[in-house]
Amino acid sequence: MTVSLREVNKKILGYVSLTFLGYFTIGLSLATLPIFIHQILGFNTIIAGLVISVQYIATFLLRGYAGKIVDTKGPKVSVLRSMLFFALSGILLLFVFLFKSQPFISLGLLLITRLFTGIGEGLVGASPINWALLELGDEHAAKAISFNGIASYGALALGAPLGVLMVDHISYESLGLLTCAIGILGYLYSKSKTPFRVIAKKTSTVSFKRVLLTVAPFGTCLALGGLGFGSISTFMTLYYEHFNWQNGAACLTVFGAFFILTRLVFNKVIDQYGGLKVALVSLFVESLGLLVIALALHPLWTLVGAALTGLGFSLVFPALGVEAIKKVDQSQQGSALAAYGLFIDISLGVTGPLIGFVANNVGMTGIYPFSAIMVSIGFAVVGNLLYNQRPKLA
Repeated sequence: MTVSLREVNKKILGYVSLTFLGYFTIGLSLATLPIFIHQILGFNTIIAGLVISVQYIATFLLRGYAGKIVDTKGPKVSVLRSMLFFALSGILLLFVFLFKSQPFISLGLLLITRLFTGIGEGLVGASPINWALLELGDEHAAKAISFNGIASYGALALGAPLGVLMVDHISYESLGLLTCAIGILGYLYSKSKTPFRVIAKKTSTVSFKRVLLTVAPFGTCLALGGLGFGSISTFMTLYYEHFNWQNGAACLTVFGAFFILTRLVFNKVIDQYGGLKVALVSLFVESLGLLVIALALHPLWTLVGAALTGLGFSLVFPALGVEAIKKVDQSQQGSALAAYGLFIDISLGVTGPLIGFVANNVGMTGIYPFSAIMVSIGFAVVGNLLYNQRPKLA
């Protein structure tokens, strides 16, 4: 039976809305935690970066496990567990803020909170994509990956400024309560959806390590591109504070808006031109955006830079992801997407302490020139992959 384009879009949106709920809980505290750690608790930028990065380390460690669950038990199990961890992280976040007068206790609770958030992210990750593909088929992979990215970064772009507004006009504690409520809502919504349990196939077992090595060239480029997003999401509010500018969270919103707009407008270019060509152009635009931020003398120009960075980074994940899953058998797609996703976790996990180190030793003004250089290296690596993919002359 042929499914209409409208029905395909509707079904994919139904699954990636779960991604939206998960990442919205992450976004709520994304712009507020660096300032909370640095200004309220009194710890330096390296500590702030390390604490934020605990989430991505936990996500990194859970990707393989999540991929195995998706390939054996189905994505619904993974998503349900993720929502429980998001709800638990909300409860812990409430206690983090309640103990803010005791910095070391608050910081310790925050480390556990970030760990639970990372577990939730690792479990939800690519699970909705696999859920959609189980129902609709692999021919919709590029669209499912793109829509999932719109959901995740759109959620971050909406959640971050909302979190700042809640802190300014209500309280820090309200973030914990809302995070818990969204986690419970996501759990109930996930439970209502059709499982599409995976039917075991008699195929040769391929280790996660082998799958990881197969997708590593594409994942490495993704990781380098992810540094641009990581530097904006983790340090932009502190960057604005350094220059006494207002509303640093707006950069994340602008980034997210252009990220989403790019995926909506250019949703067919990967199928038309191939993943590597699209990734090459995307990384060039992203590095240009970071350079604009680095040279900005007024907050308006940082918004322009954030827009270019969002426009550039938007198609990096799906472009390279489509190339990555072509390299594995259909029965290993869950593991392949999980392995590929590891590289963005590595990127975001390293970004916190690495950029914190740059800020602490070079100064805040060194953050975005450094990020632009790292993304440019990713551009060069993709160029090399594209060059090696060319048909050889006889």
